[in-house]
Amino acid sequence: MESVGFKEWALVCEALGAGEQSVILRKGGIAEGRDGFQFQHREFFLFPTFFHEQIEKTRTDRDLSEPRGGDIEIQFFARVEVSAVVLAWETARALEPFHILQREVVRERFDYDETPGIHVAFVRVFRLGPHWIFPDEARYGGCRSWVMLPELPREFHLEPVLSDEEHGARSKEFSAATSRLELPPG
Repeated sequence: MESVGFKEWALVCEALGAGEQSVILRKGGIAEGRDGFQFQHREFFLFPTFFHEQIEKTRTDRDLSEPRGGDIEIQFFARVEVSAVVLAWETARALEPFHILQREVVRERFDYDETPGIHVAFVRVFRLGPHWIFPDEARYGGCRSWVMLPELPREFHLEPVLSDEEHGARSKEFSAATSRLELPPG
């Protein structure tokens, strides 16, 4: 298992970890490089990022729990089961039941640059026990999606957030929502 983190809003990480969200939507960060964003890792730890405005950009009534001073706390691990680039706005809208973002936020990301579209990954999420806590460092900053994390703890376990049955049902719903709308491979 590689020690890589995917930077995502803390509220989205919590929604993924509560089974309220099953997809990750990403346009790409400023520091993604010449080729832009890609789901270049099939497994990763969810690295929560914090900024106050994310509350208004979601469809949740969750509170934003503040981070421990100077520490990063990793609570969840994700495995990508399907990833693609969504090129049609209708397809992006059809993904609404699978995430907590406001429609306007998804539209903003979809239309962000001269090439309309958004990356989507359908993921299976696991709780990490115990939580992985390590010091925050400058190397985790910046507007990029992927960060290399310190060496993995020796002992931890992963517990699926959703049961196999729940996850299977969600996977079928995702397939149905995307297959009838032509989801190009990504």
